[in-house]
Amino acid sequence: MAIELGTIRTRIPARLDRLPWSRFHWRVVIGLGTVWILDGLEVTMVGSVASRLTESDSGIPISSGQIGIAAAIYVLGACLGALFFGQLTDRFGRKKLFLLTLLVYLIATVATAFAFAPWYFYLARFITGAGIGGEYAAINSAIDELIPARVRGRIDLIINGSYWLGAAGGAATAVFFLNRAVFDAAVGWRVAFGVGAVLGLGILLVRRNVPESPRWLFIHGYQEQAERIVDRVERDVAERSGTRLEEPGESITVRQRRSIPFRTIAETAYRRYPRRAVLGLALFIGQAFLYNGLTFNLGTLLSTFFGVSSTIVPVFIVIYALSNFTGPVLLSRLFDTVGRIPMIAGSYIGSALLTVPLAMLLLYGMLNRWTFLALLVGIFFLASAGASAAYLTVSEVFPMETRALAIAFFYAVGTAVGGITGPLLFGQLIETERVGNVTLAFLIGAVVMLLGGLAELILGVRAERSSLENLAKPLTAHEAEGTGSSAQ
Repeated sequence: MAIELGTIRTRIPARLDRLPWSRFHWRVVIGLGTVWILDGLEVTMVGSVASRLTESDSGIPISSGQIGIAAAIYVLGACLGALFFGQLTDRFGRKKLFLLTLLVYLIATVATAFAFAPWYFYLARFITGAGIGGEYAAINSAIDELIPARVRGRIDLIINGSYWLGAAGGAATAVFFLNRAVFDAAVGWRVAFGVGAVLGLGILLVRRNVPESPRWLFIHGYQEQAERIVDRVERDVAERSGTRLEEPGESITVRQRRSIPFRTIAETAYRRYPRRAVLGLALFIGQAFLYNGLTFNLGTLLSTFFGVSSTIVPVFIVIYALSNFTGPVLLSRLFDTVGRIPMIAGSYIGSALLTVPLAMLLLYGMLNRWTFLALLVGIFFLASAGASAAYLTVSEVFPMETRALAIAFFYAVGTAVGGITGPLLFGQLIETERVGNVTLAFLIGAVVMLLGGLAELILGVRAERSSLENLAKPLTAHEAEGTGSSAQ
């Protein structure tokens, strides 16, 4: 289809934001938001089977330290995948990329099930991570551009928090597949990875029915296609609700462009929004260190310091994961009512403060397996809401043309700093079997979470219930102001 580029005036953003919640929005949530379930399944599956993988009859000669290395490689793949696929998402559209990245994930997770040596395991985990990282950029940008502004915060938090439903499902599934009475030690963990592929295939079928983002379409010259999508959604909503939709709000004028250079995107973040760039990094580094460090190594931590057998480890992870899911679900509404700044700062600082007594009690041998788990539940009830809000923040506060790459960039850099060092540090310190070393890792995690919370207090943006275009005017709208406008 030919693309005719020009300067246009459109009400598509206002039309999307004023829509009541509908079946269309549920389709978006189910088709796109489920990527977080996949990631939770993947990460926790490794954590759940880590103890089994290190056993002599697992079929793969790998140590707990190498499990930590594999976790770091997975995160590295996610970082590079986010950057690579993120710029493609902004250039070629949300839909093409959220289908492609899911296919990458499917192929790689099946390959993981056939691992026979550490190097192969590393490679499969790297490619799996690349697919998931690409998903983050494509999915979060598409969701925020399709969900009405008044509920964007709570929907984003619940979707991002659904990671932990996948985590709970992965751990619960592992309980069955690690049962030696059912599966041989060298077979059960392999079959467990196949579960992720089956779930991903089902999501792919649903995702085919999710449309391209109308916001992306009209900026890139597909104005008529964008109008058709919004017209169809409006008709469906009006027919099902039996009411007439209210008139949309203000229009926006943009100068359409086929593509935007990477240099322009980078300059936008650091010259036009430097405070927001610092905020994004602080939030991502804080949550990535603590979360990746603990979650990837929780199984070996429980086995090493609390004598929890590899068969029972998944039970603890299920409880841990469910607490992480309830945090975003129960607190999400407050992010749209009380506001972004107090809620994000409170969740980061609160989880940091709760981590300190856990570390001290662990150091002095005053915890058993259940009290340790109880403290983790409290910490990550808050931390999970904050971590989910990090993705929401960087998706909201940068212009539409840079949204996917902004998510990718802050995820990649923040996660590379915190998400790679965290698993490596926790994994190596757990392998020393010295409780003082693990205590130090927890305290470092508390400090970086605290810094993230302070950054939100100082640099945070009041984004609740505001349209994306008001929070960060599209670059093409700035260009249109300098060239004049013509209505269409």
